[in-house]
Amino acid sequence: MIKVHHLNNSRSQRILWLLEELGLDYEVVKYQRDPVTRLAPPELKAVHPLGKSPVISDGDLVVAESGAIIEYLVRTHGGGRLAPPAGSPAALKYLQWMHFAEGSAMLPILLALYVGRLGAAGAPLQPRIASELANHLGYMNAELGGSDFFLGNELSAADIQLSFVVEAAGARGLLADYPNLERFAERIQARPAYRRAVDRGGPYQLGR
Repeated sequence: MIKVHHLNNSRSQRILWLLEELGLDYEVVKYQRDPVTRLAPPELKAVHPLGKSPVISDGDLVVAESGAIIEYLVRTHGGGRLAPPAGSPAALKYLQWMHFAEGSAMLPILLALYVGRLGAAGAPLQPRIASELANHLGYMNAELGGSDFFLGNELSAADIQLSFVVEAAGARGLLADYPNLERFAERIQARPAYRRAVDRGGPYQLGR
């Protein structure tokens, strides 16, 4: 049985969504953030040394990092679903989006979050952060264009990986200038598997 060590209001929500899209059986082990620090509880360190979520266990195997978890689940349990075949024209684009989500796009969003808490002390950094946010969100918006999803009109695991970026930006009120991304957020949140994942994981409210 696959176990998802799930921290509230975190990246692990997209792992639940992936499992629902794949129709796999799984168990949710829930953890709550500290209400003051917003950090994960120390109990997660018993699962993985970093003490962060998401982490999954599948038998004796423990896998951390969203991208690695998604790739493992799709390749091991997906039966060819939600990823293009290796060597296909879409495979490289899929790989790019999988790495882009955490390797590029999340950094300016996290900087905006943390630097924003500094108040006036963080003001000198705000123009550069705003520029980087516009650069990354603008790129995503343009690449998505009129398609339903980032590889075309069929959902892929890359969309699930990118979902946290889009939702985190939306929670900060950053999507008004990016209508394609707004529509993407609405589209994924309306999916039955997405709704089932929220029911399993509990309230999902980024930015709180």
